Amino acid sequence: MEDTIQIGNRGDFGLWAIEVAKQIVSEQGFALASAARDGAEDDVRAAGNALGQAITNALLEVYDGLLYEASADRT
Repeated sequence: MEDTIQIGNRGDFGLWAIEVAKQIVSEQGFALASAARDGAEDDVRAAGNALGQAITNALLEVYDGLLYEASADRT
């Protein structure tokens, strides 16, 4: 999610979504599973919130890119 990519069609968006989902699941999903196995209820809640925040951040990242592209097209 750190590199800038061009999303020019649905296929590009699909590839981006798959890569971001894999990254989120590998990082946040593992933390949630570990907390569910070993942690207290507060740990599970915190890990679940972190997973939700990672998803939100990814969606906002692509949305912001769409807004930038739309404003650049107007100029």
